[in-house]
Amino acid sequence: MKTLDPLLARAEALRLHGLLAHWPEAVAAGWVEPLLGWEEDERARRSLERRLKEAHIGRFKPICDFDWGWPTRCDRATFEALMSLDFLAEATNAVLVGPNGVGKTTLARNLAHQALVHGHTVLVTSAGQLLGDLAALDSDSALRRRLRHYAAPSLLLIDEVGYLSYSNRHADLLFELISRRYEQKSTVVTTNRPFAEWREVFPNAACVVSMVDRLMHNAEIVAIEGESYRVKEARERTEQRAKQRRGAK
Repeated sequence: MKTLDPLLARAEALRLHGLLAHWPEAVAAGWVEPLLGWEEDERARRSLERRLKEAHIGRFKPICDFDWGWPTRCDRATFEALMSLDFLAEATNAVLVGPNGVGKTTLARNLAHQALVHGHTVLVTSAGQLLGDLAALDSDSALRRRLRHYAAPSLLLIDEVGYLSYSNRHADLLFELISRRYEQKSTVVTTNRPFAEWREVFPNAACVVSMVDRLMHNAEIVAIEGESYRVKEARERTEQRAKQRRGAK
């Protein structure tokens, strides 16, 4: 039977068995509600701290500092819809595609952080790290365990697909992982290559079409175009230093 007392339900959810054993006395003392609040807040803080550590999200520019005016094309509305995290409930994917330096990783890591803040489990990795890790395993049991590790989080962010080319074994491993997560968990991918060019990333791999099909099915695609923001910042730093040197003369 469902507990009607909301305070009692919270204590049961927290599994505070000692408190529950003395519930009438605790309620009469008047300190149960603040105690439950303290316990809930502390558990939420520790959960977020643990999930942040396990996510390996790294440093990133917060979305409030992202220069939406810099890309010549960027579907901001689609990205902001992704930030609502509805796609996680639907176990669909998101792909951010565009040339180097236009902000794909920044946007993707903000999305991952948003998921963490809202209680989801997240893992962030680059394609090179992921596939190198899986390919290095030489026993079937170790590989199965590692695949389960990557398949488990609510959101898996695979960054930088397309910057390197990979063997057929790498392609097969990525296909296996995408298949395990397909319609079960959400995967976010950043890539500098349109899907039509993924055969160049995984040359001669028979599974590429099937892999792309599973990634794209019901996925949100955020296309970004423009000059590299890193190149822009480097150019501005160079110009600023030149002005300072001229001023010092």
